[in-house]
Amino acid sequence: MSGAGAPGGGHIPVFLYHAVMEDPPAWIAEFTVTPKEFAAHLDAIVDSGMTPVTISALAGHLAGRAPLPPRPVLLTFDDGFADLPGPTAEALAERGLPATAYLTTGAIAPGGRSLLPPAPMMTLDAVAGLERAGMEIGSHTVTHAQLDTLSGADLARELRESKEVLEDALGHPVRHLAYPHGYNSAKVRASSARAGYETATAVRHALSSDRDERYRIARLIVRRAHTVTDVEAWLAGGGVRVAPYRDGPKTVAWRWYRRGRAVLRGPEFAG
Repeated sequence: MSGAGAPGGGHIPVFLYHAVMEDPPAWIAEFTVTPKEFAAHLDAIVDSGMTPVTISALAGHLAGRAPLPPRPVLLTFDDGFADLPGPTAEALAERGLPATAYLTTGAIAPGGRSLLPPAPMMTLDAVAGLERAGMEIGSHTVTHAQLDTLSGADLARELRESKEVLEDALGHPVRHLAYPHGYNSAKVRASSARAGYETATAVRHALSSDRDERYRIARLIVRRAHTVTDVEAWLAGGGVRVAPYRDGPKTVAWRWYRRGRAVLRGPEFAG
């Protein structure tokens, strides 16, 4: 192992948040935290003495370009809910915490369409402000479909068009992707590389590491039931697996089942 002081045998916590809300829509409630809980999580991260970085820093290390700082930790946010450019960004900025936001462009762009159920979402014109507030911006596709069930053409379109929309809004390349609900496959990972992404994050509910796969970076999905004690355990490298590791038989079987269902029903929401 050669990482720059990554603790516990190289483990790297990559937290995945969605919305920070008091009263979220029912479909996303399980994956939200309240503002009070979120503040407690952030304070635990600050108190841990770990070094917050964006996905670009991890990408540079995994590509062999640059070492990570000592004891790295990452904060990521998926979809682009309305709290993100407001109180969530403010809570991060107050503590000097950088983060990475993966945005579903069909849900935030004018006239866009996505498979996400109704929810309060941010708008595309707020993306540049997120970046100024210290957030790195990545793609979360156009529609939030299950990427590993799509045809090659549909998959390429999801990856390309979301990237282009964000690049037009920011005026510079967007190099990072998050798979909706973490669904991916060898085909999806190869397509992501061809589309020009330098990394892609999955879910896996595991710790990443300085040996993780660039196109399947493990993240810890934060649910409403998780407590500060859970956050502290993950920061210390406990309670979950450490990537990389191979998909298990249940994951593979679930993928084949969803692919068969998509043949009958068409693209489905990844969630």
